[in-house]
Parts: sequence; C-alpha cells; structure tokens
Amino acid sequence: MDKPSDCSSIEDVTGSGERVVAHKSWEQAVVWVGGPALGAGAGWVVKPLAAWVATLPWAPMQGPFKLAEQIPEWVLVGGGALLGLVLAFFVALDMLVVTVSAERVVLTRGDDTTEVDGAKVSAVFLDGKRIVLLGADGGELASEKTDLKAGALRGAFTAAGYRWREEGDPHAGEYRLWVEDTPGLPPGADALLKARKRALRGGEDKDVRLLRAELGRLGVVVRDDDKRQYWRLTRTG
Repeated sequence: MDKPSDCSSIEDVTGSGERVVAHKSWEQAVVWVGGPALGAGAGWVVKPLAAWVATLPWAPMQGPFKLAEQIPEWVLVGGGALLGLVLAFFVALDMLVVTVSAERVVLTRGDDTTEVDGAKVSAVFLDGKRIVLLGADGGELASEKTDLKAGALRGAFTAAGYRWREEGDPHAGEYRLWVEDTPGLPPGADALLKARKRALRGGEDKDVRLLRAELGRLGVVVRDDDKRQYWRLTRTG
C-alpha cells in the first residue's frame, strides 16, 4: 500500500480539516536545481563532442559541428542552463496541487483552477494517471492527470469524508470505442469528438481538456487509450 509520505505531502492548512496534497518541497527543489544543472552539463559536453565529430570525415552535417566547436564554452554552458531553467518552469507549472475539505475540492495546476462543490461528489478514484471526481449522475465533475501518490490522495479524501474507490471507475464496463458517426450520441457530441481527435493527435492539451468539458455538458464522459477515444453516457445524457 502506498504511504502518503513516499512522494507527496499532506498538510493541514487552516486547522479546519482542509488538506493540501502536493509534491514535497525537496522534489520541487530538485526540479528547479536539476533542470539548469542538467542543461549546463549538456552545454559543457557540446564543444568536445562537436570537436570529435568534426574529425570524422564520414560524419554528415559537418558544418553545424564545426560551428559549435567555435562557440565559447561559457556560451554553451550558459545557454544550456537557461534552457534547463525554462524546462524546470514548465515541469513545475504542470504539477497538480489538490486541496480537500468537506465543503470543496480544489484542483490547481499553474494558473488553472477547478473547484468542485464537495456535496456533489459521490466518489473519487484514480484512473491510471488521472484523478477523477464523479457526481451522483455518473458524470465527471473533474478529471486531471497527476503523478501524486495514491496513498496521499486517499488519505486526504477519506479524512474529509469522501468515498474513495480503490477498485477504480465503477463505470469502466460501460465505455464504447468511438468511431465517426457513432449512433446513440447526443446531438453535437460527434462533432466535438472529431475535434477532440484532431487535438489529441496534435498534442493540443488545452483544447483536449476544453472539449472534454464540453462533452461532459452534453452528458458524455470520454476516456483515452493510446489516442483512441472511448465514451459512455451519464444518467442524464
């Protein structure tokens, strides 16, 4: 069984039972320090690597390697560190923070925040790398990717009185593979699924999330498996 202390931390923020599940401070520090360090290291090896490749008469693209050989080492190391810092920023921005109380659940990723009324949550579970909050009609109130530990999330939600489903999605057997013009979908859902298919293939994560929410308003719950979409209807869909 996962322990809350393994990779995620839980802390009582207000003394009123509100808990925050987030990555530990040392994990965040590793991201901010490790990113620039790795980038600087990569920049440091560019010059000797380029010099070596430039000596190989059979190696293709000799021009770029000879050019890299002429760049001052401090420029390569500094540029690598800067790129590593940018990467660290995006990694930190993608870290999910989950705030749980009996009254509400708040999912925060960077500047994006989803708040769910606790009274509407009927069950919580992990679906692979996603945390899912279900409503009484079987619809998804929230669904966010996360690498927070199951034990930390379970502890926070059960302490606040929510039903944590260890076995996962209670509707797992209801999903059907979506193909274009599938019968049985509400009006407009097929067009949204077509648009979402394009967004999935293009790696447009923001559009994927927005289209998922639009489908939810039509009573359609969607899940992904290797960029294939599976769907089911809620009780009101």
